[in-house]
Amino acid sequence: MKPAAHARAPGEVRIIGGQWKRTRLPVLDRPGLRPTPDRVRETLFNWLGQDLTGWRCMDVFAGTGALGLEAASRGAAEVLLVEHDGALVQQITRLAERLQASGVTARRGDGVARLAQQAGTGLDLVLLDPPFDAQALFTPALQAAARAVAPRGYVYLEAPARWSDEALAPLGLALARYLKAGVSHAHLLRRADS
Repeated sequence: MKPAAHARAPGEVRIIGGQWKRTRLPVLDRPGLRPTPDRVRETLFNWLGQDLTGWRCMDVFAGTGALGLEAASRGAAEVLLVEHDGALVQQITRLAERLQASGVTARRGDGVARLAQQAGTGLDLVLLDPPFDAQALFTPALQAAARAVAPRGYVYLEAPARWSDEALAPLGLALARYLKAGVSHAHLLRRADS
């Protein structure tokens, strides 16, 4: 059987926009690691307006770093990527050094705890793409995001199911945009009081 003519090499994704467009990101074989598909990332950054110049962002469950690096590629001034897997943190750090991404910082640790420390700091964008099998992380991550995001900021949530306005309201968030792509449900959220 012949391989597909346009198939991407297994184990990588690419940055799809901004100054590092087409840069390939390796995807390590890790349990639960599921990079956000290109189509979903493209839609997200179309929703955000492409130009994130000066934004302060946090990628709470960084994985490959694709979401946070997309934000930096589009001009975000500060991007903190938090990941519990040390090998993934090293990979993101090496890539940021290669790209000379001075505003990008990768840290190993508990993303939700680190996000909770950001309460009141007025982040412009919080990126939440928890492992789909870790359902217990979703509510605390959304609660922490609502406290950390600026009044006019955004929270991106990727989940295995759609979150309704009724489920989001007690967390202080409201749905602004939504997309279903395969098994991923992409939500762009705003603070309910904005």
